[in-house]
Amino acid sequence: MIQPIFWKNERLFIIDQTLLPHQYREIELKSVAEVEDAIRRLAVRGAPAIGIAAAYGLVIGLRACRDASTEEFFQILGELHGRLFATRPTAVNLGWALDRMRDLARQSRPRSSAEIWKILASEAQKIHAEDIESCQQIANHGAELIQKGQSILTHCNAGGLATGGLGTALGVLIQAHRDRKQIHVYVDETRPLLQGARLTTWELRQEGVPYTLCSDNMAAHLMGLGKIDGVVVGADRITANGDTANKIGTRGLAILAQYHHLPFYVAAPVSTIDSHLQSGDEIVIEYRAADEVTRLAGKPISPSDSPAINPAFDITPAALISAIITEKGILRPPFQLR
Repeated sequence: MIQPIFWKNERLFIIDQTLLPHQYREIELKSVAEVEDAIRRLAVRGAPAIGIAAAYGLVIGLRACRDASTEEFFQILGELHGRLFATRPTAVNLGWALDRMRDLARQSRPRSSAEIWKILASEAQKIHAEDIESCQQIANHGAELIQKGQSILTHCNAGGLATGGLGTALGVLIQAHRDRKQIHVYVDETRPLLQGARLTTWELRQEGVPYTLCSDNMAAHLMGLGKIDGVVVGADRITANGDTANKIGTRGLAILAQYHHLPFYVAAPVSTIDSHLQSGDEIVIEYRAADEVTRLAGKPISPSDSPAINPAFDITPAALISAIITEKGILRPPFQLR
């Protein structure tokens, strides 16, 4: 199983995903600043994975506070929580994991700082282990929706590299392959950062799953030719009514799937559901640097003064979603995710 994050001897390591697929490198994150940087520059990415990384980040940042007073320990905990929370605004798992760690620390307050630190280190590992199990359950449920011989389109990367385990959307497809359903996966390249071309293809090759890479603007053509039987994507945040935030380009695929009468599935753990938000209109969309659009692999692809817009995510309305696959089971519309 691909492990983009691993905790060994109280040290945090990640696979630097900015280097894939041409170079595989494991790096150690020794400070909160390094965890922040890794999340921001997408060395670690994917909603579940950044939640796990942030939980470990708190542990790393509080390591030096084990001999501090309880008051100082909690002051620094609050500061680190805020810093890590600010790294990326759209994925709900980031805040969910950080709040879970903070709340457990508060519940443990009568204990010493050293004891609380040990409790938090254990909790981060528990969050990690839970995600591994959650991914497998999502994969098991989702694979039931895939029929033998089908060709499925996926967007961005929602595999092991984006989680602690097998993955969400990609986990469904890998499990269907393991179940000998003889599937074929079409992989959107996912502009502007090519997570599909760089990461999803790499994962599918590791698993021996047959795939074909296509550019994002080929989806409608392929659907029209009858080459695609359905779409499976991940999610970074799901609101109470079932609206979903995912990598930019997802909404367009959902519209195309509905037009061509194809199922459109979202795979995500229940921790991605933000029941405090009633609809996708309330989701904060992250905007990233314009040069991610104007440059490709570090090389300019437009005039140097070209203005560009770069929303990292878009919102897929619940009306376009056939089902949401979670570790608890398959949810069907109308969605009431409370």
